[in-house]
Amino acid sequence: MLYFDVSEYRQRLNKTKEQMAKKGLDGLIVTDPANMNYISGYDGWSFYVHQGLIIFKDKDQPVWFGRAQDSNGARITTWLDDDNIIGYPDHYVQSQTIHAYDFVVDLIKEHECADKTIGVEKDNYYFTARCYEHLVKGLPIAKILDGELIINWLRAIKSDKEIDYMKMAGKILENVMETAVNLIEPGVREGDVAAQVYKSMISGTKEFTGDYAAIIPIMPSGRRTTTAHLSWTDRKYQKDEIVLLELSGCKHRYHAPLSRTVITGKPSRELNEISKTVIHGLNTVVDFIKPGIQAQDIEAKWRESISGSRVVKESRIGYSFGANYPPDWGEHTISLRPGDTTVIQPGMTIHVMPGIWTDTLGFECSEAIYVTPDGCKTFAAIPRQLFVK
Repeated sequence: MLYFDVSEYRQRLNKTKEQMAKKGLDGLIVTDPANMNYISGYDGWSFYVHQGLIIFKDKDQPVWFGRAQDSNGARITTWLDDDNIIGYPDHYVQSQTIHAYDFVVDLIKEHECADKTIGVEKDNYYFTARCYEHLVKGLPIAKILDGELIINWLRAIKSDKEIDYMKMAGKILENVMETAVNLIEPGVREGDVAAQVYKSMISGTKEFTGDYAAIIPIMPSGRRTTTAHLSWTDRKYQKDEIVLLELSGCKHRYHAPLSRTVITGKPSRELNEISKTVIHGLNTVVDFIKPGIQAQDIEAKWRESISGSRVVKESRIGYSFGANYPPDWGEHTISLRPGDTTVIQPGMTIHVMPGIWTDTLGFECSEAIYVTPDGCKTFAAIPRQLFVK
């Protein structure tokens, strides 16, 4: 049930070990579910309890640890030998007296690394303060260092197979976005449209089904469009009302996100002006992206393209994305903003997302692209426009 050849997983593991060596790490505890998936293939909805991989510099395979009842999930979805899949007993789960990282400490001791240098993903959603405390207490001689983003940066450049899965996600996205735009009408409940969006997301295409996305469908309307990251309610759409759509297709955990804006009636002059400016800027940026430039150059091109307009965008205009789990499809590496000197390379995938939110309205029109040897291409073919219903 592996989505990649074992050779690709091993290549990823070897590259991780190379980065570990540069940081002087003898071991790395991987708790980000997307990083676990990237290295081992593990794919299960078990990240609500403590789980992870331990990569030892001198071991051919990482060690998977997690709740014992999830162990067979690791045997089904990973390339690891059974001896490297270690489940902890259920009395460690959400206990007030013992902690799963006491079990992890014992694993590290068994591998004779109690006095070594161990990296942890300090800023990961799934690595808590208690995890860190139990590691430090259980391994008083070891050095516990920050190993954050080691694997994330390796994930930034996708293989051909990864791009193929993201292209599949793009095909699903086309159906998802078409479903949402077609169903939004005055008098229709927001939640009913959201339900059909989910159905389209999972049913996918005639050739393949889709997966759940790492972020819920973001689809606010009316006054709620003046801010980012709100979603549906039980209210009904009104006439002459803006609806923001930030949706995604997903296949084998690989995403293709996109934003568009709908107006259920006549656009205001302000909305017309903002939409034309943003779409012009987006078109300019997509045409500009190519290998060799820096992430900050893309943001500078955006500001240049909208100069003279009244549009102001203070936050970043895009980020790297790919395989992920809730709560985010972003990779936490590349950001299109001043100061990010990351050199753009073929195989990178970026969500160019210059969303605009004012005190009176919001407008979103984005594009998910992958970088090619001589430019970039989009994952989905959806018109860059304000959809007027």
